[in-house]
Amino acid sequence: MDVSSNVDFKVLTTPEDIAKLYREQSQFPSLSRADVGPVITSQYGGKYSNISTEWTQRDLERNENVKFCRQYILFHDDKSIVYSGPSGNCTEIKGELLSQDSPSGDMKAVVRACTIKGEEKQFLEIWHKNSKIKSLNLTALKKHGKVYEDDQFGCLVWSHSETHLLYVAEKKRPKAESYFESGSEPSLLGDEEEPIKTDKKEEVVKGDQFVFYEDWGEALISKSTPVLCVLDIEGNNVSVLEGIPDNISPGQAFWAPNDTGVVFVGWWHEPFRLGLKYCPNRRSSLFYVDLTGGKCEQLSSDSAAVCSPRLSPDLCRIVYLECGVYGPHQQCSKLCMYDWYTKKTSVVVDVVKRAGEDGFTGIYSSMLPHQCWSADSQRVLVSCAQRSRKDLLVVDTSSGQVTSITSKSEMGSWCLLTIHRDLMVVGCSSPNCPPSLRVGFLPASGSESEVAWVTLEEAQKQAEFDWQILTFTPPSEEDNSQYPGLDFDAILLKPKGVKEGTKLPLIVTPHGGPHSVFVAEWFLSQAVLCRMGFGVLQVNYRGSIGYGQDSILSLPGNVGTQDVKDVQFAVESVLKQGDFNREKVAISGGSHGGFLACHLIGQYPDFYKVCIARNPVINLASMVGSTDIPDWCMVEAGFDYNTNNALMSPAILEQMLNKSPIKFVTQVKTPVLLTLGEDDKRVPNKQGIEYYRSLKALQVPVRLLWYPENNHSLSKVDAESDGFMNIALWIIQHLAL
Repeated sequence: MDVSSNVDFKVLTTPEDIAKLYREQSQFPSLSRADVGPVITSQYGGKYSNISTEWTQRDLERNENVKFCRQYILFHDDKSIVYSGPSGNCTEIKGELLSQDSPSGDMKAVVRACTIKGEEKQFLEIWHKNSKIKSLNLTALKKHGKVYEDDQFGCLVWSHSETHLLYVAEKKRPKAESYFESGSEPSLLGDEEEPIKTDKKEEVVKGDQFVFYEDWGEALISKSTPVLCVLDIEGNNVSVLEGIPDNISPGQAFWAPNDTGVVFVGWWHEPFRLGLKYCPNRRSSLFYVDLTGGKCEQLSSDSAAVCSPRLSPDLCRIVYLECGVYGPHQQCSKLCMYDWYTKKTSVVVDVVKRAGEDGFTGIYSSMLPHQCWSADSQRVLVSCAQRSRKDLLVVDTSSGQVTSITSKSEMGSWCLLTIHRDLMVVGCSSPNCPPSLRVGFLPASGSESEVAWVTLEEAQKQAEFDWQILTFTPPSEEDNSQYPGLDFDAILLKPKGVKEGTKLPLIVTPHGGPHSVFVAEWFLSQAVLCRMGFGVLQVNYRGSIGYGQDSILSLPGNVGTQDVKDVQFAVESVLKQGDFNREKVAISGGSHGGFLACHLIGQYPDFYKVCIARNPVINLASMVGSTDIPDWCMVEAGFDYNTNNALMSPAILEQMLNKSPIKFVTQVKTPVLLTLGEDDKRVPNKQGIEYYRSLKALQVPVRLLWYPENNHSLSKVDAESDGFMNIALWIIQHLAL
């Protein structure tokens, strides 16, 4: 029985009840992908399309996220939907790393991982109608290393002619062995990327088995030197494309018009690789490699960062996102367009410093949907944060006009999964409504807000709590003199059916980043906490994305002060409303949110009664030498970063220390729960251990949870579920509930 049905309101406190509620809420799946099949005309003259969707769901028994698919059928007249419904039940997807239907819909390509006799192998399969017509053992071919399945580099793309497949894999390395193994003569020593062999037939390199290979950091471990690979389907031949410069890593590739070559994004290694995941500000460019001559041509600026190029249906234009190099990791992006035939680039949507009268705050995304163009190749669709909402925006590429088609919806978050012949497939959710699946046709230009959405899969709204977006203007003494007049938001989740006069406990959760944002979407842990009887305040302090570039730029150099004061001001403002108990306030955050949580309990030592910090930043000065993003430490502390200033002065290190939570540790009284990922490359777990030891020495109550095989996100099912239970019980214990 959950809290809303109790006569006298009471927070759920027993582990059994909390676990039961968590298990129940974990059963809501999330949408990850959708594909629309070709339009088919039935024997009765009606048109229909098949829609294939992929979902993920936590399986607490198996301790893993399971992936499954479900098919739907849609009868339509190219402008409106006549009938829709599911065609069959869900089917679990196992072993698929990548999959893609051919443009005609006749074939499907799958990259599959299998374990055979204890060895992991990768296969590339081609399916046609109801049979598998090809299965290539890529591991046995030894043309390259493992195929990249990630969003950062990975792709699986059919040529327009449907005769070739393009994908990304790790470059094959020569076999290395000890100098003391008998066999071949030693090679000459080369650099880490290309050992120089004395004999071209030599397959073994002596003494290189312990050479260090840089990778691209957090969540991209062992991904070091990607190569573009092409399968000739008819000839069963895999080739690695040549002509790509050695000092860049290619990814996000697709076939050029007429299959003459391949367009891709290339990231410079210069002079060492920095973490790339969640960091779209790495120097990169759009390239084209010609398949006949192997010539590689740069298509965009070499002093910017680009990502997610998307080719228009008429094969004439490529849109892509561009932002500045270094600086804040997440910034307001430009939407640029490259004309394939005139070779000219234009800026369709520029960086927005502050929202104008139309309310548009800019584009904040590191990935456009794979299919994002309207059928007439004139408009592009983008899902991105607009303040505390995630809305679906339509961009007219001729005029640059941006229109939101979801801003007036009661759903707080909209995500475009795909658009095909103007049929949009979207996922939408709110803090109290799990993801649902909807479809609708994109109306004519100028009428975009008139979409007639049809729901294919409805999610049940949680009637037990509500949410609202609150806006705060900082007091004059906390205004930023360089960027004055900025405001910020918070999303408040609050249980319903509370007896008048009852004051609820409040959990404050600043987001990480710091240049990230909470949008009004479904969030499992927050929903469960609210169902348990807590209020939850998600704070989007100044520096969050979705509020204009000025807000982002206001924070570097002011971390530990501006963001801390914004969170505290939001909390104090909410407490003045009288719905929450001032003596029962908890603070919880991860990464930079953990940085803020630890700052707040140090700077306001009597205010918060309990603290949770997940993989927190504790000391910028000690983190800078061990993280995969040393530039982050420099920039957020207020310094410009370039790879030449890797050796920092004592003054810089002192500034980093002064902006860190460790500076205030001697003032901390609040019990702290730390949750750390063993494999975290972003905020190495030594940060949390440094805080743990300091609190131990000061005899402040502290508990540390250590999660093997988990990285910065702590997103594996065991870490997520165990972490939630421990966090909930730690809060209950120290709020004396």
